[in-house]
Amino acid sequence: MILLIMAAGSGSRYGKLKQFDQIGPKGQFLMEYGIFDAIKNDFNHIVVITKEENQKFLKDYFSELLPNHVKFDVIVQDNKHLPKNITNKYHRIKPWGTAHAVWCAKNYIDDSFAIINADDFYGFNAFKNAKLFMKNNSSENTYGLVTYKLKDTLSDFGTVSRGVCEVKDENLVSINEHLKIIKGDDSIVDLDKNVEVNKNSFVSMNFWICKKKFFNHLENYLINEIRNIKNIDSDEIYLPFAAQDLLSKNRIEIKVIDSESNWFGVTYKNDKKLSVKKLNKLTESGNYPMDLWKDL
Repeated sequence: MILLIMAAGSGSRYGKLKQFDQIGPKGQFLMEYGIFDAIKNDFNHIVVITKEENQKFLKDYFSELLPNHVKFDVIVQDNKHLPKNITNKYHRIKPWGTAHAVWCAKNYIDDSFAIINADDFYGFNAFKNAKLFMKNNSSENTYGLVTYKLKDTLSDFGTVSRGVCEVKDENLVSINEHLKIIKGDDSIVDLDKNVEVNKNSFVSMNFWICKKKFFNHLENYLINEIRNIKNIDSDEIYLPFAAQDLLSKNRIEIKVIDSESNWFGVTYKNDKKLSVKKLNKLTESGNYPMDLWKDL
């Protein structure tokens, strides 16, 4: 099974490249825990998409850690790498977004695959449930989204952006983007829309399960979006919108999968202390070894 990890972000709110910040008790990155949990659940091919300046570092870093049976690729999200039908030469510095990041991996993935962010902690059960879904769903038109409860995905230090899922009979109907969600005294509020959001709503944390043919859709989606983009220098093309485009055309169904896990991450610099504390606690309780890779 294949896991694609998106590690090309800039961490503007965090202040540095948070995907490479040392969070674990022995200085591990959060993505190491995702890779560890994935391997424990029979994933045997890891693909990381990152910036060019990080490619060699990641190759060298993980080549000394991962077991021999795990295939490992590190590829670059290159802004110049676009579908052939896009003939314009765009001089863009900011990455094109998560939809483009995933599309850049098309030549390295030959089967169904899962997608996660590098700077999120997803939990062992999330990967276990993803594995069960991938093993038991052979339909080319059935995708998956591993979800979390909104109340468990917030920051104590500022607003967060969350995709709140509308679900019917375990199927995703739509994802509604809320850009400034924050915890109140007794409720959760979207400051941008000035509405209360149900704390038990399922939200997407970009843990997707896709089929190989998704790359064909992404290519067409990128062509259309880039042709119609409003601000060519800064607007991004997002993975959830690409998936919803397929869903809205009734070409796929997306099953909502309860992660049965506790998510945490480092949206803001002050989130780091809490994440460090949580990983220390998980290590002390025996959920993870102090040295993740020693006995794997």
